Amino acid sequence: MKKLACSLYLLAVCTAVVTSAACATKSDDDYKREVTRDIHASIAADLATLAQAARELQAAAPLHAWNAEQDATAIAAMRDAWRRMRVAYEHVEGATAPLFPDVDFAIDARYDDYLVELGPNGDPTAFDRIGVTGMHAIERILWAPEIRAEVLAFEQTLPGFRAPAYAATDAEAIAFKTELVAQLIADADDLHAKWVPAAIDIGTAYVGLVGLMNEQREKVNLAATGEEESRYANATLFDLRNNLAGTRKAYELFRAWIAARGGDASDVQVQAKFGELAALYDTASGDALPPVPATWSSAAPSPADLETPFGQLWQQVHAATDPARAESIVAEMSSIAELLGFPQFVAE
Repeated sequence: MKKLACSLYLLAVCTAVVTSAACATKSDDDYKREVTRDIHASIAADLATLAQAARELQAAAPLHAWNAEQDATAIAAMRDAWRRMRVAYEHVEGATAPLFPDVDFAIDARYDDYLVELGPNGDPTAFDRIGVTGMHAIERILWAPEIRAEVLAFEQTLPGFRAPAYAATDAEAIAFKTELVAQLIADADDLHAKWVPAAIDIGTAYVGLVGLMNEQREKVNLAATGEEESRYANATLFDLRNNLAGTRKAYELFRAWIAARGGDASDVQVQAKFGELAALYDTASGDALPPVPATWSSAAPSPADLETPFGQLWQQVHAATDPARAESIVAEMSSIAELLGFPQFVAE
């Protein structure tokens, strides 16, 4: 019995040693397969949420001309669904946009991006599926009465500009529901269908995450001039939070591979900067950035303006994400891209 027990013990030890050795020798191809599988599942869940929220927005849309008081419940429901769409898309855009740029444009392009393509005639029929479409076209209608003055001042300089408004006729309301929102549903379904493991290049997806962190500075800069993305809902801070949350979620899937490649030091820095940026975004309440000083200049902010809440946030976002700054999120994530053999991120 003692010999048998000893043999069983030795077998268990040998098995553990073999298993440990197998784990220790996991190849880059093994990690690539695992990350591809996991990032597919994670982002597919957000894409399903995006499409479902778009359908709920469509279901809430009236089929008659909108009245701010009588349709207040419907408008609130549509805005809530839009916000849930926005959360889902901001979580995934870093990884999906570089792989599917045409679908990204259809879903997430800004009003000014579309007007560049459409030319001086712009989009005379804002409620249909032709011309300006996507999340921001819908947002521009849903928040039409509350859009900030600086946003309208910027857009009025654009060739082809037309003032945003609620659906003023039954025909416009029907078009909004059955064309504009229906087109977004089709685009969301298209992206979901395209997001299959065979189409996922994790190197491109990872570098897209780095690019999204690099864009944090641009999003803060543009907020000062009314040119940012979710400008009608006044939700720049909301976007920044969700971009960060989505990037952290996707980045987590790479960490075992990063550790296996000896990237612990960079990983520690990235995790710390993620935490600092999240804490910074949580210092402000609501969805909007702090008020921008009237004399603000992103190119050369004055010392006085830098002391304001907006100035403080602007400085810290720039420090945390500047690729030229040692130990910034972008610099460290770029270093990790090189470590994993991915393409290098190039700041524009």
